[in-house]
Amino acid sequence: MGSLQLRGVSLRYPGRDAAAVHDLDLDVADGSFLVLVGPSGCGKTTTLRLIAGFLRPDAGSIVANGRVLSDAGHVVAPEHRNMGMVFQGFAVWPHMTVFENVAFGLRVRGRPRSEIAERVAAMVATVGLAGQERAYPSQLSGGQQQRVALARALIVEPGTLLLDEPLSSLDAKLRERMRGELKELQRRTRVTFVHVTHDEAEARAIADQVAVMDAGRIQRLGAPHEVL
Repeated sequence: MGSLQLRGVSLRYPGRDAAAVHDLDLDVADGSFLVLVGPSGCGKTTTLRLIAGFLRPDAGSIVANGRVLSDAGHVVAPEHRNMGMVFQGFAVWPHMTVFENVAFGLRVRGRPRSEIAERVAAMVATVGLAGQERAYPSQLSGGQQQRVALARALIVEPGTLLLDEPLSSLDAKLRERMRGELKELQRRTRVTFVHVTHDEAEARAIADQVAVMDAGRIQRLGAPHEVL
């Protein structure tokens, strides 16, 4: 489903002296929950965007399930990587209902209406939003909107789900509750999660493995209780 290997990946943004990511090696096991943690500017979000295909590495390669997705001369487009992405700001469409938001990816793929209805109902229930299908984002709490974003990303059955600080805009109490929900969702779906955060407590609560980044490199990698 979602194993990843990064080998010697480097990227330098134009006009900057230091590389954003430098000679980075990383293995992500299929079905695992990896958290990239570190201070602002350490390279964790750049690494996530490289995995997603939004950026091309200057050197090195990114491989998923034996397929080369990125190297210095070639990048597979994000929509052809079998990955989903959830952003910090929810990014749900305000003019669409919960049902329409979640169904979007299946409609783009031309799936039959009956299949869409069945799969959306199951996914909405999975993220705890059954009964909210006709609601608009403005009628939902922040946590509920983030669950819509998760459902929309997961319904197309990605091998890997990439999460860019998805809980940071929630208040502290809701953020703590959503950590548990996120971990349980990953356990149920068995999709590989790669999650970026600067919050060590969050990493400790949800990760199978934690990669601590600084200056574009992984400084430590291991189980949360070992690394943090």
